[in-house]
Amino acid sequence: MSEFHLPHEHNHDKHHEYALAKLAVIDDFNLVADVFKLLGDGSRLRIFWLLCHCEDCVLNISAMVNMSSPAVSHHLKQLKAGGLITGRRNGKEMFYKAADNERSRLLHCMIENLMGIVCPRNS
Repeated sequence: MSEFHLPHEHNHDKHHEYALAKLAVIDDFNLVADVFKLLGDGSRLRIFWLLCHCEDCVLNISAMVNMSSPAVSHHLKQLKAGGLITGRRNGKEMFYKAADNERSRLLHCMIENLMGIVCPRNS
């Protein structure tokens, strides 16, 4: 990284230097922003949270969240493209669940912490 000088010189420490270096990695911030955009829709957030607790098909998910199947399918497609859920085929049906990755686990925890609820697996 090239030498960078701030307009005002204060007593900056190693934490400032670390933060400045991380700010330069814009793609990392864009990735996080994309995940937050993905969960910026209340319906998609509900579907994601539900799939953190169970695996199910579009028709059952639609019934549980009181939405049409096409609307749920649209949200599922976006969640899957974002790497937050996975799908598996069983005959003619697709079953969806939260992806088994750190991103999904962290978001699941964050949602429940913000809502003040405890996951049944953690109680």
